[in-house]
Amino acid sequence: MQYKNILLIDDDSDDTLFFIEALSALGEEVICRTMHNPARAWEELQVLEELPDIIFLDYNMPMVNGLEFIKRMQQTERLKHIEVIILSTPPEQVMLPWLERNNTSVKYISKPAGIQELQEILQGILSPLSR
Repeated sequence: MQYKNILLIDDDSDDTLFFIEALSALGEEVICRTMHNPARAWEELQVLEELPDIIFLDYNMPMVNGLEFIKRMQQTERLKHIEVIILSTPPEQVMLPWLERNNTSVKYISKPAGIQELQEILQGILSPLSR
């Protein structure tokens, strides 16, 4: 697995548990840190010594939405190299044009309903053979 240090930022605790279960089922050794508050996550990213290899980010969150979070990252030298994937509820057909109109080119995945589908998505993203 190419990514060993993962950060999930999602204000929904059920979705967070769903993500952790799917990730655990892959059987890979990774560190996955989760944060529910995007403003607090932003503060921590400023001071962390070991930055995440990849960030999975919900779009619809209070205080700081996903687009605002990504724009902040792109303007911060030490964070702009981190790959970000938005994992959120709106369908891709809605979000991809919205992200493009806002000059944001990140991968977007609509949250799947089943754990098996999420496992397949995570395997495809995290496996070095699929990249």
